[in-house]
Amino acid sequence: MQSIAQSPGSPHRWLAVSAPEEIEFLVKESEVLTGKPGRTFVIAGADRLTYRVQWHTAGFKVERLDAQGRTLNIQHLLPWEFVDHSVVEALNAGQLFTPAIRRRHP
Repeated sequence: MQSIAQSPGSPHRWLAVSAPEEIEFLVKESEVLTGKPGRTFVIAGADRLTYRVQWHTAGFKVERLDAQGRTLNIQHLLPWEFVDHSVVEALNAGQLFTPAIRRRHP
């Protein structure tokens, strides 16, 4: 079940990600609505780590991003490897969020 959170003064509406199976759906939803590959996820904590996750038929491509959105590290993970990644660990701890996607207007 997704819920929307918004921090004071933040221009973004954040969706809390609460189940591992939501990640694939959210990634595909973002790709369809924005036309861009992957979706950004943020681990809520002191560091606010940011990742871009792309789903592929063979697994996941996970990019660690810096504050400007530049890629710092890339991992290609099989589905059974992804469940041990810090993105899924944050999800299990209730600390994984993703910005709500606004639909493109023609």
